[in-house]
Amino acid sequence: MAQTQVAAAPSVAILGAGVAGICMAIKLKQAGNTNFTIYEKAAEIGGTWRENTYPGCSCDVPLHMYQFSFEMESSWTKKYVQAADIKAYLEFVVDKYGLRPFIRFNTEIDEAHFDEASGLWHLKSGAASFDANVLVAGTGQLHRPLYPDIPGRENFKGASWHSAKWNHDYDLKGKKVAVIGTGASVIQFAPEIAREVGDLYIYQRTASWVAPRPQREFKSWERPLYKALPWTMNFQRYKVYWQGEMLFYTFHHMGDAIKKVANDEMELYVKDPVKRARLTPDYEPGCKRVLFANDWFPALGRDNVHLVTDKITRITEDGIETADGNFQKVDAIIYGTGFDTTHFLGPMKVTGLAGRDLKEVWKGGAEAHHGMTVAGFPNFFMLYGPNTNLGHNSIIFMIECQANYITRCVQKIARENLLYLDVKADVQRASNKVVQDDNAHSVYASGGCTSWYKTAEGKVTNNWANYTFKYWWRTRRPHFAEYNMRARTSGAVTAGAPGEGRPVAAD
Repeated sequence: MAQTQVAAAPSVAILGAGVAGICMAIKLKQAGNTNFTIYEKAAEIGGTWRENTYPGCSCDVPLHMYQFSFEMESSWTKKYVQAADIKAYLEFVVDKYGLRPFIRFNTEIDEAHFDEASGLWHLKSGAASFDANVLVAGTGQLHRPLYPDIPGRENFKGASWHSAKWNHDYDLKGKKVAVIGTGASVIQFAPEIAREVGDLYIYQRTASWVAPRPQREFKSWERPLYKALPWTMNFQRYKVYWQGEMLFYTFHHMGDAIKKVANDEMELYVKDPVKRARLTPDYEPGCKRVLFANDWFPALGRDNVHLVTDKITRITEDGIETADGNFQKVDAIIYGTGFDTTHFLGPMKVTGLAGRDLKEVWKGGAEAHHGMTVAGFPNFFMLYGPNTNLGHNSIIFMIECQANYITRCVQKIARENLLYLDVKADVQRASNKVVQDDNAHSVYASGGCTSWYKTAEGKVTNNWANYTFKYWWRTRRPHFAEYNMRARTSGAVTAGAPGEGRPVAAD
């Protein structure tokens, strides 16, 4: 009697050891698959919480929702935590779940090519090459610093850097410093450096809606309670989650309420009516990211902080010139100009079936089925991919949904001994029509602003324009009838074991 062959666990290549990659690895491990490698471009883990070390860097999502639901830590001291705290938490998680042996540091994948005959992804990093059955990109949307296209920028002879590449060796004390931008990073670091610089010139292109952040220290009894009764921590997470969902409703139905809160906070600290007018956005809250901070407006009220709203025309060797003809000599320029968000996966070249180039497929704006997988790119998945960014809740919630979904797909490949799974093109078109219809009726598209949420042509490629519980519902399990599947004729599903494939029926 012939023995039934048990398929080996598919090999999985995970790109990035940030929040997304760590979550994906844990979910695979919990499902019994340890045949994975995390490829990390840097020498340590952490993703955006490794990259961003600027003064005041912190998370604007309450900590109860900015940690993994399966690893709730009770030792936090504040409701909103600093970047270093999150980095330390991720280090703890990596060690607790034994992930370090699975991480290949200092290895950035430059190219990924799918071979249909073997069902393998061939990966290249410089001169090195690797193979995997499944490719999962956890590289995120906020890790490639974006610099403004300003004439003369390269000619400046003073110190200059991007907020995501902070120069900790430069002494700002008493210096004349220019900050370009007024986004999420600037409202955190500008108040910090305003206390030590001589003069701070903040160059604003577009004002931001800034509301107070309800920061607080935990009371002496709270942390012991969370530790003794973990369900109380989960209950707090439940409360924070639904507060986030209500924020989505507020953005889309109660914009005037946000305006009032933001304007009331501004009037407390910025007494100059001209400056207040320049700090008041001309678009609806939520169109661009609504920011939360307690020291932004107090900093703008300082005598040594100067708000400049005239367009920068050029940067010279020693300063900045604006359209009104004014020139300001400065010692340093800090770019708080955000990230390249709409070009997903950055410079990596990804090639699918029949030589499809992912950049070419996405030339009209990135899209993916449930933000995770693209037709014509078998066994390829993304975490925090197109249209999964949030303006109202925690991205960790979305990443956990995605990691669970992808893990089920990997299990399907192993269970059915599949060569590959490939989402059907018509399914992808249908799911993206739903997403884009939601976006068309959202403040992201109709709020009257330009933002990093959308392409220059106006397509919203980054945000999920709905409640997150709807995303959970749609991704709670894969519907394999939505995929083309090809089974191996023989052999286990593992890297290095090529085999001819045949189509199979869906579940």
